[in-house]
Order: sequence, then C-alpha cells, then structure tokens
Amino acid sequence: MPDQRHHRGRHPADTEQFSAAFLPALRAAVGELSWLLSRGYGDAAALALVGDHHNLTARQRMAVMRCACSDAALHRRQRHQVPAAECRSQPLAVDGYNLLITVEAALSGGLVLAGRDGCFRDLASVHGTYRKVEETVPALVLIMDNLAELHVARVDWYLDEPVSNSGRLKTLMAELLEERAVRGVADPPWNIELIASPDHVLRKSSAVAATCDGPVLDVCAAWTHLAGEIIHKRVPAAWIVRLGAIGE
Repeated sequence: MPDQRHHRGRHPADTEQFSAAFLPALRAAVGELSWLLSRGYGDAAALALVGDHHNLTARQRMAVMRCACSDAALHRRQRHQVPAAECRSQPLAVDGYNLLITVEAALSGGLVLAGRDGCFRDLASVHGTYRKVEETVPALVLIMDNLAELHVARVDWYLDEPVSNSGRLKTLMAELLEERAVRGVADPPWNIELIASPDHVLRKSSAVAATCDGPVLDVCAAWTHLAGEIIHKRVPAAWIVRLGAIGE
C-alpha cells in the first residue's frame, strides 16, 4: 500500500505509550539497559531482558534502545562533543536524514526522545524510501537558517543514495539554497552528496559530525548536537520525552 502520510507526526500509540504514566518504567528501563551494556551484555539479549521485566511494547523497547548507552560510550560522547556555537569557521559533516527527520518530527508534534547522552532522536524510519511531508521544507529552512547563523565554514550534507527519493530531496535542497541566494541570504557553501553509506564517511571524517547516530558518535573525531540546537531554539512546542537516567 502506498505511503499516504502527509506529516511526520506521532504514531497513534505514542500518546498513551509515552504518557506520564509510563515514564518511570521507561526511564528505569533505560538505566537498567545502560547498566547491562556497560557490563558487556549483547544489545538484543539485554533489551529482551529489560523489556520483558517492564512489559514494554515493541515501540517502547525501540525507544529504550535508542536512549540507552554504556558508561564508556557516554563518557566518550561527552568528551568529543562540540557545542554548536564553537562550530564557527569549521566544516560540518551532516548526517542528512538523521537530522532532517528529527526536525520534521519535532515540527509535526511527533515524539522526540532525549536519551542518556542528551541527544534527540525520533522513532521514524525511512525503510528504503524517503517521503517528503508538509514539514520537509520548513525543517530544511530552519536547518539552513541555523547553519547560516552559526557561520560554519562549509556544510557537507550526506544522503543515503540507496534510499528512494534521495535525488529529489537533493534537488529540493539545491532549489531552496538558490532561492535564498537570490534573496541575499548569506549561507555557507553547501555540498550535497548522495553516497552509499553516510555513516562510513562520518566515522572517518575530520570535520565535526552533525548526527545523533550512536555508533557514529562512538568513533567520530568530533560531533555536535545540531538537532538539539535547532529544536531548542526554533521549535519550542516540540514534544520532548526525556528518558535519560536521572541526574545525567
């Protein structure tokens, strides 16, 4: 069946499954999963143990997994994080779909999770095809505005070439940048690339990575929480559910 969605909004079950009544169990689950990961337990086995203990749904388990991380990963991510304001005059390597879909979700009232490492993540999935929604252009404009204000040296935006409609998204972004140039907006130089694996490039890049992808954060040279910067400043009504362990 064709995807008929017009928004990146919340899943029908999210209002209940991420309501205040479930937050204590979800936060406990994130803490427990992080404890197990810190002691070498495998992801799948640890998640099954914690999820079964708290009787979590599949979607809640996905949220817990995305918000948890080991102590070593947490400390490594904290050491290599660069505040957005310190990205001035530096090149930025952007995990395109990772950033865009999170901002789209925030704009549409969808669920935005704040994990143990402080990163914002969504539960939307591309599943091999990216579908433009009503929030796509507004999200891109917010991202472009924020990057212009940060005065970064260059933006290298990476899109997954195997994902359908990546070419159309690249064209849309190029058109928006051209329109902004005509209006006199001083955007930094942009380079939009379709590549087989953005994660692979971001892991190896010496530029600051704009991503919240955990496996990338664990190995990249430096990273910045651009999604959080944009949502905090420009989407004040975003539905943010904080599942990080208390005090972290």
